[in-house]
Amino acid sequence: MAEELSYVLVTPYSIRKSRTGGIISRLVSRTGLELIRARMYAPSKELVETYASILVTVTEPKHRAHQELIREYVQRNFRPNKSDPKPRVMMLVFRGEDAVARLRAVVGHHFNEGPAGETIRDTYGDYITDDDGKVIYFEPAVLCPPDAASAERNLKLWTQFSESDGGILEGMAVLPPGATAERTLVLIKPDNFRYPNVRPGGVIDVFSRTGLTIVGAKVHFMSVAQACEFYGPVLDVLKKILGPQNGQESWDSLVQFMSGSNPSECPPEKRDEPGSEKCIALIYEGADAVRKIRTVLGPTDPSKAPPGSIRREFGENIMVNAAHASDSLENAQREMRIIQITENNLQPFVETFYGNLTY
Repeated sequence: MAEELSYVLVTPYSIRKSRTGGIISRLVSRTGLELIRARMYAPSKELVETYASILVTVTEPKHRAHQELIREYVQRNFRPNKSDPKPRVMMLVFRGEDAVARLRAVVGHHFNEGPAGETIRDTYGDYITDDDGKVIYFEPAVLCPPDAASAERNLKLWTQFSESDGGILEGMAVLPPGATAERTLVLIKPDNFRYPNVRPGGVIDVFSRTGLTIVGAKVHFMSVAQACEFYGPVLDVLKKILGPQNGQESWDSLVQFMSGSNPSECPPEKRDEPGSEKCIALIYEGADAVRKIRTVLGPTDPSKAPPGSIRREFGENIMVNAAHASDSLENAQREMRIIQITENNLQPFVETFYGNLTY
């Protein structure tokens, strides 16, 4: 069976209620698909109207009614309004055999028919009707396409708006009076992606305890050159602590862990190519963002991290320690630049996969 692309849109309500981590845990661990791209959107009126207009694709009454319910939901909840902040949507793109059906099985139906908690919608969604069967409240938690044709059409549409409506979102954080917004970078490290499991979402779920706002998301494959620059300041520290040779070897191992290649063995012409190891890069925004993120992350050595911190819960050792977070605003800016956080890697990927972006 040929590989397919499919996607999930995490709804504004799910994001606002900090359910993103739990949803990602289900999607990654239970589908077995590869999470290949991620992007944040603040959908424009044009995107919402166009997307809503192509959601109803069937004539059979029951299924059509469900699609019309989704269309009404999108028009009401994705549309920009006078509220502050605007609705945020996270697009997660998955690749693999039978991707559409496998995602739909984990997402579940619009209405709850199975045991509680079996699917994402059983756990995070609501479908409430009155005595006459009329829907009085509906929250789907996530949206996904019903078939491969819809997946292709909808992915192409959202990709066409990926520059104008997506990327690093502005004006999203709600701040206390007098507070100043900070932005900081988090990397969900490669050790979370050794095999399909709940760890990537679990790490994100702990970060959500900070109350900060996710304003950017990117699946990133760090090149050797990027890893060398990113961890450049660490080299001298390791040499002083471990000695010149051991420090160099430890640093080479760190670069290899993040990129998949040992820098001393990587040919010059390969240094700028995307590596084999995957990270999820997230931008968090809010008051005192750097300190809050570093607090829940915990110290570099997991054995010294306090209970409940990410590195205590998910880390193994000083290098394999689940996540990275910028330690200052200056380093956040430096690290965002190195990994090209503003890069739109969704558009070229979708265009290459399908051959064009005409939906």
